[in-house]
Amino acid sequence: MRTYPSMSISFLPSLHISLLLALLLPSPCLHAQSKTGWRTASTSELETVLPTRAPVEKERIETEMRTASGIISTRGKIIAGVVLITAGYSADGKYSHFLLIQNPIMIGDVTLSPGSYVLGWNRVDAGLIVHIYEAATGAERVSATARQMAIGTRVEAFRIWPPGERSILQIGRFELAYNLKNPEVTDRP
Repeated sequence: MRTYPSMSISFLPSLHISLLLALLLPSPCLHAQSKTGWRTASTSELETVLPTRAPVEKERIETEMRTASGIISTRGKIIAGVVLITAGYSADGKYSHFLLIQNPIMIGDVTLSPGSYVLGWNRVDAGLIVHIYEAATGAERVSATARQMAIGTRVEAFRIWPPGERSILQIGRFELAYNLKNPEVTDRP
């Protein structure tokens, strides 16, 4: 058995206590996630709710499921989206993403009720002007400006960030802020 003359026996109990406290005390990351009640949805959860062919006006447009992203509440409410493959459809150039909302959210000063939406965008000097439409009718519900994200941020085709992290919809290198509408009411068990 090896001995270490410089290490005293009295040091070991304090090491054990420190390790025990580190394991038992909640991490700030876990606290933030439980505080909002929303987390990133898994691939299987997204595949369950998002269509492989999204109903857009009078067409059923293919989706690119590998780009699917979303968040889910502790009660199973999902806000999710996916890139549309619009080539060959009348939606080509107008819509780029399908969005499913099961909990009301605010974008700008407009509340989007639970339902299916599509979004499209136009590039401008300030970023992207994002237009959100009702999927069934094509009626525009809101337009808002998505701003360029900080340099060094990972570029993704589409991502919905949980409110405990950023509360944004990410389209490429641009971010569009959202707020959950009454999350304390809609997310109670």
